[in-house]
Amino acid sequence: MKNTCIDRRMLLKGIGGITIGLPFLEEMLVSTAHAAEKVTVPARAFNVFFGLGIPAPLQKEGFAGVLEPLKPLSNKLLIMRGVDHVRADEKGINAHYDGATAAFTAEPPDGEAKAGGASIDQIVRRAHNPNGLPPGMVPTLVAGTFFRRSRVGRYVHSFNPDGTVAATMQEKPRDVFERVFGSLAMPNESSDARRDRLKRSVLDTVADEYKFYTGANSPLGNASKARIVEHLERIREFEQRAYAMKSKNDGGPTLPAESKLLHGGAADPGGMGIDITVDELTSEWRLMADLYALAIQMDRVRFGSLTFLAAGERIRLKGDYEYDGRKVFAFDDAAQHKASGDKGCSHEWWHQFNEKKKNEQLRAHAHLKMREVAYFLSRLDDKNSVDANGKTILDNSLITISTESGDGRHNDVKRELSGVFHAITAADGRFKTGQIMDVNAEGLDVYNTMLTAMDVKDRLGPEKRKMTAVDSIRA
Repeated sequence: MKNTCIDRRMLLKGIGGITIGLPFLEEMLVSTAHAAEKVTVPARAFNVFFGLGIPAPLQKEGFAGVLEPLKPLSNKLLIMRGVDHVRADEKGINAHYDGATAAFTAEPPDGEAKAGGASIDQIVRRAHNPNGLPPGMVPTLVAGTFFRRSRVGRYVHSFNPDGTVAATMQEKPRDVFERVFGSLAMPNESSDARRDRLKRSVLDTVADEYKFYTGANSPLGNASKARIVEHLERIREFEQRAYAMKSKNDGGPTLPAESKLLHGGAADPGGMGIDITVDELTSEWRLMADLYALAIQMDRVRFGSLTFLAAGERIRLKGDYEYDGRKVFAFDDAAQHKASGDKGCSHEWWHQFNEKKKNEQLRAHAHLKMREVAYFLSRLDDKNSVDANGKTILDNSLITISTESGDGRHNDVKRELSGVFHAITAADGRFKTGQIMDVNAEGLDVYNTMLTAMDVKDRLGPEKRKMTAVDSIRA
């Protein structure tokens, strides 16, 4: 390898503001003179939300129940039971609103379009980047696959200190792709022209730099050149998947049909719910998750939120659901409810939850949610996600996974907003991963303990409220 050391945040820069971050390369290692210094990684914080929740009694079953899909990542997660958001209750509302907004803020909503305060990711963002993020980064990426609307807190889960939404919600894979790669236009370029350029390929705009870094005069070794080629091929694949292009390179991936899922107002027709298959739902989500993970791997984004199904989601799911080579359940919500419209949606299984019954349908839905959350997390724990300290992005980041309620029946506020499922990653060794812990604490205290561990001085919640540290979660 040539005696070269390059910046760990190496970018290929193209026309029109396109910047493509590269994976960790061996030339990004610190030089021998600085080898004794501790290798640092950037602070990252992301909120992952899934709708409807996991009833507290089911959480007690651990990985033998609906949490099974998280088991392969169990050593990477601290699963917390007994987290209480009761203080976030708004009289006359329910967890679809106040519980969902309390996720990652521990505050009740402030009307229909605002949270009561900042979310965890944005507090960490401001503390670790007081002068702003490096040039070329997406400040906050908010994305997700969801269909239920009304109050913003149902589906957006990243908020500024004043409770306003931290970034525009990207709900289509191609919108995420454009947000990551095409947020800036060329001088005097119309939006239509930019869209046409993006449809050709963002990689065309960095062709010259790509040729240099993989050519004979490149300062990189053969292994790093190969990684760049592989990395850009992945971007090409995701680009084609996001746009469902009609043309493709010979030998490239088979392109899926253009998404037929409803978005916008059409996805929430009077709150009556929509019909959707397991394949339709998971295919769109996984492309969204792939693109979001890619943005993190390329260091295009370090903060934000990702949503898999909104709070109080109303869908009528249909199709066989498999996990680990076995058939878990055959979804057919409307037929199993023997009802149509909103009464035939999966949402109703949560209202019908009964600790003394099998709750087969609810269990299957919750199991599916955990499978898809685990899919995203695993994308940050593979060979493309290794940081300079040798750990993966999943190991180094603060990723908080949560939901809207610990019950869902709306008939007992304390029960509904207590026992809300939470899981967090290690954040570079700050938290006790590898276990399921009964913390039995207020969400506000849990979140502020997390902020303390992240070397953040600011706190969530009322200024005069005394904080009770939950030290049991810290490593």
